[in-house]
Amino acid sequence: MTAEPNPPTGRVAVALGFGAMCLGMFMAILDIQIVATSLPTIQSHLRIEPDDASWMQTAYLIAEIVAIPLTGPLEAVLGLRRLFAIAVLVFTLASCGCAASGGFAGLVSWRVLQGFSGGMLIPLVFAAVFILFEPRRQSVATTVAGVLAVLAPTVGPIAGGWMTSTFSWHWLFLVNVVPGLLATLGGWLLLPRMAASVREWREIDLASVAMLGGGLAALVIALKEAPRLGWTSSSVILEFSVAAALGASLLARCRRTDPPLLDLSLFRQRNFAFGCVMSFVLGIALFGSVYLMPVFLAYVRGHDAFAVGRIMLATGLAQLLSAPVAVALEPRVDARLLTGFGFVLLTLGLWASGGQSVSTDAAEMVVPQVLRGTAFMFCLLPPTRLALGNLPEERVAAASGLFNLMRNLGGAIGLALIDTVIYGGAPRHAEAIVRSLRAGDAATAEAIGLPGLLSTDRSIVIGERAMTSLLQPLVRRAALTETVNSSWLLVGALTATVLLILPFARPVAQERSDRDRQGER
Repeated sequence: MTAEPNPPTGRVAVALGFGAMCLGMFMAILDIQIVATSLPTIQSHLRIEPDDASWMQTAYLIAEIVAIPLTGPLEAVLGLRRLFAIAVLVFTLASCGCAASGGFAGLVSWRVLQGFSGGMLIPLVFAAVFILFEPRRQSVATTVAGVLAVLAPTVGPIAGGWMTSTFSWHWLFLVNVVPGLLATLGGWLLLPRMAASVREWREIDLASVAMLGGGLAALVIALKEAPRLGWTSSSVILEFSVAAALGASLLARCRRTDPPLLDLSLFRQRNFAFGCVMSFVLGIALFGSVYLMPVFLAYVRGHDAFAVGRIMLATGLAQLLSAPVAVALEPRVDARLLTGFGFVLLTLGLWASGGQSVSTDAAEMVVPQVLRGTAFMFCLLPPTRLALGNLPEERVAAASGLFNLMRNLGGAIGLALIDTVIYGGAPRHAEAIVRSLRAGDAATAEAIGLPGLLSTDRSIVIGERAMTSLLQPLVRRAALTETVNSSWLLVGALTATVLLILPFARPVAQERSDRDRQGER
């Protein structure tokens, strides 16, 4: 596409229009972080089952996954200005819908629309860098967008917790209204008009879009329902079968359509395939850790949303402080070494959280958070160069979208796996704890928060009334702690697998074009 500026549109107007786009992108990135700390509060107020609460994040991620490969074709159809204005306006209206929701189904439905529209804003901003600015100004524009992309996860948890505790959870979504309207108006008035082609509608493969969204939704539903209904139950088998059938159909269709929704031929490039595995695993670790901390802090420690946000601030600060170091080293040091460093730190940070007790609190969580926060940028930038650095320039745009899609895919599947571990294993852990208490295990009594209740040489008779009034809440809390710890260890083990494939990656040239750097975001 070629830009066709309006008569009053000059350099300042274009810069302000790009600022409006960055504002919309910031709100979209902030949204998933700002909601994370308040998931237990929303779940309680709307009477959502605890194992369904993660759908508030999963629905957003699935919709983003569908939106990412559609952004390019829709931009060709509508032009940058129209698509951005429509996307940010829909995001704003969906935010209002989330705030007005009175139940689980309504909230999840609005989150789907919010994720779909918000998922387009991030690739649009980084595409705009190359459309709106001449080459000598592109690095400045990329830096501005990159700083905002890193800042959002830093302020998101504490901002969300403060709004929920000070006002109500509805403000997690209402806060998007004013910035969303300003971004819509600024983008519409200030961005240059772009040539658009209705003929490009024929390039959008809606059947592939339906297969992608439907297959992923069926897979996530099956993973979530399997612990409750049984892995061999008819409904779970049916859901897995639907996911497999749609996935196979999508792969077959992408191989025979031109252009495909997902360019699967890119996976023939070894580094790109390895980079996508790394992006997928990073998604599990990134979204999984943001989900696990509020679950533990709210349900085990009993903290409100603001306290959860304050405690989680350590991760964001570590990420913010390490970002300039990662950016400075990334073009100068072998991407494989930096990637290995990042994933070692990330694995250690995840495993360090796998030994929590019912009394673990903010002080014990600082070191694991600092490790994870420091690692995240090293797990994002160097793998991006590994994945995209050896590709021809004309293939980087499609590869970048697929690479980023894999991160969200990892997040969606990772949240479902974590729920499977937590809510599928909690009843078994609770039964084991009760058996130990009845057998007179003093260590178990101390672990659930009742030291001195038992001695090592006698058992205890626990009646149903005592279990209900005194011990049941403590047993449930201890069982949840154990399953949360199991989830941390599982995510850490998955993260460590990256270190097994990293030695097989090829070296990447240090010099890259500006367009290659687009994939980093």
